Amino acid sequence: MIQTYSLRDKYKNFLILVIPVLITQLGLYAMNFLDTVMSGRSGADQLAGVAIGSSLWVPIFTGLNGILMALTPIVSQLVGAKNTKNVPRSVMQAVYLSVVISVIVVALGSMILDPILGAMTLEKEVEHVARGYLIALSFGIMPLFLYGALRSFIDALGQTRITMFITLVGLPVNAIFNYLFIFGKGGFPELGGIGAGVATAITYWVTAVFTVIIVVKVNPFRGYKLFRNFYKPSLTAWKEQLKIGVPIGLAIFFEVSIFAAVTLLMSDFNTITIAAHQAALNFASFLYMLPLSISFALTIAVGFEVGAKRFKDAAQYSYIGIVTAVGFALVLSGLLMIFDEQVASMYSNEEEVIQLTTSFLWYAVFFQLADAIGAPIQGALRGYKDVNVTFMLSFISYWVLGLPVGYYLANFTTLGAYGYWIGLISGLTAGAIILFTRLKYIQSHSYSSSEQK
Repeated sequence: MIQTYSLRDKYKNFLILVIPVLITQLGLYAMNFLDTVMSGRSGADQLAGVAIGSSLWVPIFTGLNGILMALTPIVSQLVGAKNTKNVPRSVMQAVYLSVVISVIVVALGSMILDPILGAMTLEKEVEHVARGYLIALSFGIMPLFLYGALRSFIDALGQTRITMFITLVGLPVNAIFNYLFIFGKGGFPELGGIGAGVATAITYWVTAVFTVIIVVKVNPFRGYKLFRNFYKPSLTAWKEQLKIGVPIGLAIFFEVSIFAAVTLLMSDFNTITIAAHQAALNFASFLYMLPLSISFALTIAVGFEVGAKRFKDAAQYSYIGIVTAVGFALVLSGLLMIFDEQVASMYSNEEEVIQLTTSFLWYAVFFQLADAIGAPIQGALRGYKDVNVTFMLSFISYWVLGLPVGYYLANFTTLGAYGYWIGLISGLTAGAIILFTRLKYIQSHSYSSSEQK
């Protein structure tokens, strides 16, 4: 990160940050996309099984990974304040914490997976695929969280092109092993949707090892001497990261888990509906990569400016991100309306699934318009380290408003499965409005505090 003096320079610097982040997120999405699409080619029951498995895992992963994301504003503010000597200690404590989180997740998962799946009204093959997918995936949890900690460090230094490169290396690895294990090619067993979990776990290991090599051998990371100097695990350092990271993780969890909850509630519908819903939601997640990338970039940029006490610059970055996200959302919405059937056809060759997916995709248009405002604001607020109120607002928007509205419309009106999508849209929209109000308050408070000093 560098200091800028004009809006033009800020926008240029913003693009330098966000474009690699976007490519990184698209690469990570592509792995999930390949899991979904390639599993779908094995049959609707395989697609539905992976959908259920993903719906259980993704909220847990994204929520807990939010704890590790706290390292980004911590390091970016240290760098902005020119206090780089404390960076290595913060990073290594995050690495230790990632290992602890991994062990806890695997232990708890082994105890609660069967009761959760048993409580759902799933067809036998769908339940079998979901269980196998998650068990296979669990072997890659530790390297996944390790990568999450190191990625936060790399991005905080503004080196987002490095994480882009790492992701692009992992993508073909995932595609190749998906092909081998899902379809049983090259002498490997044909595992269907379970094979997607095996391939993903292998990819996590490859990615983590590659990332460790980079931070040890490549500048500017080599200068921080990570994995060379031993730091004792520090409960104080963990408390600092948890104080910021837990609210970040909860805010992400509340948003992501509402989508998972809807997918799980849709288990009462038939397999065709579950498959179509997951296909449409998967593509909506693809569209979400842009505002999410802008969110990550804003955390870095805003954190850097706040660390340097340049609050006006921090506010300018916030609005640059929001305007950019909304502009692209409008363009992508138009394209989705035109090519809805073509998009649906990527996920299945069954006509009934394609038709229902097309209907769900129209709701995705409203998803991304709300996300184009809400996601960048969340990223900016993390840059300010304003995380406690944000997670409370997320809970209210998604779980107090969005899910109850969706449940009512789906079960007590003629809307059926569409009712859940309307509920999700209402929660996302309310969240965007409330978060914007919070951002304005934080910015005005920062201005007044700096003027008093």
